[in-house]
Amino acid sequence: MARIKITQKKSVINRPPNQKATMIALGLRKINQSVEKENNAQIAGMVRAVNHLVSVEEIK
Repeated sequence: MARIKITQKKSVINRPPNQKATMIALGLRKINQSVEKENNAQIAGMVRAVNHLVSVEEIK
């Protein structure tokens, strides 16, 4: 499986509770914090739910 790097770009202040929970589940708590995850269906769905708050890049 390919790995992706997810970086938080915007704050979760004044966001719906489900978006806040998704960011925590991804392991993101601070702006400019990054995590590396396997690119699978569950992670892709989580990223799609908060794509306006994060940036994603594929790791080779």
